[in-house]
Amino acid sequence: MRSTFCRTLALAGILLAAFACTAAATERKDVQVKYTWDLTALFKDEAAWNRSRADLEKRLPAIGRFKGHLGMSSDSLALALETSTNFSKALSRLSTYASQSADEDARDSHHGEMRDAARRLRVDFGTASAYMRPELLAIGVTKVRGFMDANPRLKDYRAYIEDILRYAPHTLSAEEEKVAAQADRMSSAGSTIRDKFSDAELPYPTIKLSTGESVRLDDAAYTQYRQSTNRADRDSVFRAFWLAHQQFQGTFAATLNAQLQAHVFDRDVHHFSSCVEDALFSDNIPPRVYTQLLDDVHANLPTLHRYLRLKQKMLKQKDLRYEDLYAPMVENVEPKYTPEEAMAIVLESVAPLGKAYVDTLKHGFASRWIDWMPSTGKASGAYSTGAYGVHPYQLQNFTGLYDEVGTLAHESGHSMHTYLSNTHQPYPSHGYAIFVAEVASTLNENLLFHRMLDHTQDKKTRLWLLGAYLDNLRGTLFRQTMFAEFELKAHELAEKGEGVSGESLSKLNLEITRKYYGHDLGVCKVDDLYGVEWTYIPHYFYNFYVYQYATSIVASSALANGIRQEAALHKGTAKRDAYLQMLSSGSSKYPIDLLKGAGVDMTTSAPFLASIKEMNGVMDEMDKLLK
Repeated sequence: MRSTFCRTLALAGILLAAFACTAAATERKDVQVKYTWDLTALFKDEAAWNRSRADLEKRLPAIGRFKGHLGMSSDSLALALETSTNFSKALSRLSTYASQSADEDARDSHHGEMRDAARRLRVDFGTASAYMRPELLAIGVTKVRGFMDANPRLKDYRAYIEDILRYAPHTLSAEEEKVAAQADRMSSAGSTIRDKFSDAELPYPTIKLSTGESVRLDDAAYTQYRQSTNRADRDSVFRAFWLAHQQFQGTFAATLNAQLQAHVFDRDVHHFSSCVEDALFSDNIPPRVYTQLLDDVHANLPTLHRYLRLKQKMLKQKDLRYEDLYAPMVENVEPKYTPEEAMAIVLESVAPLGKAYVDTLKHGFASRWIDWMPSTGKASGAYSTGAYGVHPYQLQNFTGLYDEVGTLAHESGHSMHTYLSNTHQPYPSHGYAIFVAEVASTLNENLLFHRMLDHTQDKKTRLWLLGAYLDNLRGTLFRQTMFAEFELKAHELAEKGEGVSGESLSKLNLEITRKYYGHDLGVCKVDDLYGVEWTYIPHYFYNFYVYQYATSIVASSALANGIRQEAALHKGTAKRDAYLQMLSSGSSKYPIDLLKGAGVDMTTSAPFLASIKEMNGVMDEMDKLLK
């Protein structure tokens, strides 16, 4: 399976640097080769990719030949799983190459067709192998476990098989599962329509800034100009952008409702009590972890409000408005970096993770794992991806801003997680859940922040760094939880059979947003118009994905603090080693258990409260500097 972890516009709610709008458009052919990734590790050329695709199409019927025979013997079961695994492994490489080629330039329809072909083959594979889960369950737990105990060929599949057995109450007959797999073709319709409309057909407004410059406010431009230091410009940007979305909130609601109904369908078909239980079941995350996050945030909104009042003070405004949230707390400080400088800083930052970690990442930097520069038609944002048996890859759109150094640290965390998991785990357990994936990325960002702070004495720069850190916590810990609450309540509306309209969703979102930002307490004024912000968040189509950004930054903060303290005090490497063991464990254990092994219990409020303590500590230091 292609594992892709990305930093996108909706991730942290702060400027994610970048994107090509902040630099002059460049054609890919003009980018230096050293700043492009080398895809030959996946396939030598497109001809080799075509041969692999043809081979997989020929091998596909073999997946179904084991139907009805899995329980004949342990060898029969092992052969079926090996055949399926080998196909999946090859398909992963095929899909990764096609997707990355397409991301180099969206104008190249040929590479888009390759990606679509790989996606169709993945759906066909899912349909052909849909019988395996129900047939394994039909064999019975006792017999299947007897097979695993008796046959060494099944050793690597134990975690995979045990996970299937856990699904017994939620698994249908083979024919029913086949129909459900085919129905999955339609589950992405809402997301596909939403993205097409937002990316290509939404009539984005054009406004004139105080400088006299006219700008078209698409998503990337909105992200750039909402951080203007001119309040009148921020007001114009917000009003124009959200009025454009408000005009089409009915369309956006229809696309989101299609996704909600797909989730309700799966809940009902597979006998879950709620959509959130259905979504969290795959990683064996107790739903209480989700609701506990909401409870913890609600109880600690005063800390968010303290940050907002501090921001108001630093912006020197009589009041704080929603339009002010992205304005820099300290102006004219952010330095610029070259890719080489960014790599050196990140390598120095992750030094507490040990020489082997640093050396591997350094080798990746030197071996063209990364596609660095923005260019015309290139996919926006940043991500890390990879295929088993091949090193990880990263996409960036590097503009030289400090936040892009943070993006490099973030995606490098994902890449090292992939590298360590692939190196230490067999294919059946090499993948890992988002719940732990974003721990690897945000921990690196934490290490970067503290490295920068340790090397900065200038008062203004320290204030800027501390303010940026608080902005990230506001965007990740609180804003993403706010999104998670909206997502939960929107699903509850759909589960009750209540109508989901643009107006009702905007009203719901406005109520939640005003609660978080203290509108009624006079902390931050949120205009009625901004209830429509939900239309802008693509993550609502990811099926209870966003809450993991908040849980991950909570977990990673606790882990990073322990690792840094251990290194500073020269008290061994036990905490570091436990963390690296977690990164090397893939899916051999469930996420909650992996984090417990690393020293963080996410079933309690303790890690969250530690993050709140650190946030208040940062504000204490800023208060001292401001005095």
